[in-house]
Amino acid sequence: MYRRSRAREVAFQVLYEDDLNPRNNPALGDQWIDQRLHADDLCELARRLVVGVRQHREEIDAMLERTAANWSLRRMAATDRNVLRLGAYELLYGDTPERVAIDEAIELARRFGSAQSPQFVNGILDKVMHSKEESGQGEG
Repeated sequence: MYRRSRAREVAFQVLYEDDLNPRNNPALGDQWIDQRLHADDLCELARRLVVGVRQHREEIDAMLERTAANWSLRRMAATDRNVLRLGAYELLYGDTPERVAIDEAIELARRFGSAQSPQFVNGILDKVMHSKEESGQGEG
């Protein structure tokens, strides 16, 4: 597994924990990152992803609700919901190339979700990417 993929995986795990236990102290996420990643650059990436999703969660969730036809976030599996949040954050606010962000999210869905998760995540994030491009936010 590539190093940056590992940082994304740990960020996903923190976001999943946030989702299931919203009253937890956010500092627990930092501790988890430190325990799992032992390189400063990877800790920094994981923290940046977690903080970014936390800061933009309302907008990300609204975008996902609009994009995921016939699926409310509440009805989605927690794994899919948080993979989508992470992928959408990278597409909308990050500097990761769009296809890389989608591929990384698909891989997380494959590792942690159900058999249908990779296709589900791909379909929704592809729509997010295209709606971003249509709105003039896209790079290409």
